[in-house]
Amino acid sequence: MLVLGLQGSPRKQGNTRHMLSLFLDQAEKAGFQTKTIDALNINCNSCIGCGNCEKTGFCIFKDAMAEKIFPLFRRADIIVLSTPVYFYSVSGQIKPIIDRTQTLWSRIYRLNLKDPGNRFRKGILLSAGATKGKNLFDGIRLTAKYFFDAAGANFSDDLCYKMLDKPGEIKEVPTLERDMTDLCMRVFSPFKNRKKILFACRENAGRSQMAAAFARNLAGDRFDVISGGSAPVKEINATAMEAMEEKGIDIAFNKPCSIEDAIGNNPPDVIVTMGCKEECPYIPGCRKLDWDLPDPAGKPLSTVRTIRDSIEKKVTELVKEK
Repeated sequence: MLVLGLQGSPRKQGNTRHMLSLFLDQAEKAGFQTKTIDALNINCNSCIGCGNCEKTGFCIFKDAMAEKIFPLFRRADIIVLSTPVYFYSVSGQIKPIIDRTQTLWSRIYRLNLKDPGNRFRKGILLSAGATKGKNLFDGIRLTAKYFFDAAGANFSDDLCYKMLDKPGEIKEVPTLERDMTDLCMRVFSPFKNRKKILFACRENAGRSQMAAAFARNLAGDRFDVISGGSAPVKEINATAMEAMEEKGIDIAFNKPCSIEDAIGNNPPDVIVTMGCKEECPYIPGCRKLDWDLPDPAGKPLSTVRTIRDSIEKKVTELVKEK
């Protein structure tokens, strides 16, 4: 399970930086993998409203959004937006990232493609502002709501503090530790007892990606679904992506990774290989299955459709068993 933090504070010792670090520390203690995207260090073009993504499903800019951030959105189970209040909205550092999720919005609402993680993925807002007005966080919550919707997450909770202006002042809030612990307990509890399923193939570009997408779509709220390859390539199989789009399932921004990186520190309960006899680590008590499926690499769409349909059937049977 991945908890992804989006840091929007322009201050190195900012209050929302500290809030996010506390949240991610608790996630790691709970056994979850964490990653942080710091808006200060991301070279991200601003959306120019050209409409290209609404026609093609892709942005005209080939920058960190498509190469790094969108793939992490797809992998994450929890996305945490952490930002101070600037004129009743988010910081200027994080705003371009939010605006560029128009690409993902377009894939959902213009191209009718479903992100298989959007049913269970959670969106969390952490924020701090200097004034005490009762409407201080109204604008930022509204922005967060629609950002999470485009990113494929459900805005499920927030933690916001008023009257904090100086860097590090959040540390003086007496209820901070308890508030953060309570928030994390609420957010993490649905994910704690999920069994972990690894789908593995050679390149992690076709079969295992399709299997993982079907499993997330069917039962991602009950299973922690991951995929990896023994020799991962750089990009997902375009024909496999097209075949899944025919099913209304979007895997466009998925990135192939190694089996070791996919597993991380928490071993899976089930390993499914795709007929290529992948070498997976020995894990006591782990159930292993091998599905005899042909490699879709270099195959025409008609053949990949047949492979896709076989995978869907097998995944459906697998999640019904568990």
